[in-house]
Amino acid sequence: MGFHVKLGNDRTRAQNRAEKEERVRAGSAHAALVMLGDDCLGWCQFGSPAELPEVKSRRRYEQGLTAVPDWRITCFFTGKGLRGRGVADAALGGALTEIARHGGGVVEDYPEETDDRKVAGSFLHTGPMAAFENHGFTRSRPISPHRWVVTRHVDPAREA
Repeated sequence: MGFHVKLGNDRTRAQNRAEKEERVRAGSAHAALVMLGDDCLGWCQFGSPAELPEVKSRRRYEQGLTAVPDWRITCFFTGKGLRGRGVADAALGGALTEIARHGGGVVEDYPEETDDRKVAGSFLHTGPMAAFENHGFTRSRPISPHRWVVTRHVDPAREA
């Protein structure tokens, strides 16, 4: 829920879970799931800026903002023991396919640059830089010491 609404100490896990389920059922939350049979290995959340208005490092983000993107990719999850096996890469590819299916446009994310340093998985919730570069994203501007805004245009005719 952290990209949907501003999180604070007054919100409980149960409240976040219930609100997320409500958004999914209403069709106002989007994600590309990576499945192996009936098991979900991970996912990638995406949506419009209206759906996902919250951005980490907002002050630095807004300093260099020239245009609001059509889409944001904001959050990844990879199941325990599955990191480093291509789950996030597959989820990102699925999200780009879904974005193309929904009309495409400018897509933005805020991945962590690991710079060959060891980074805890909890810091990679917005995805690793390498995954985005592998999918044709380019660095637009830094918004923290190890986080960048990356962008890419998704053409619905090519991606779908």
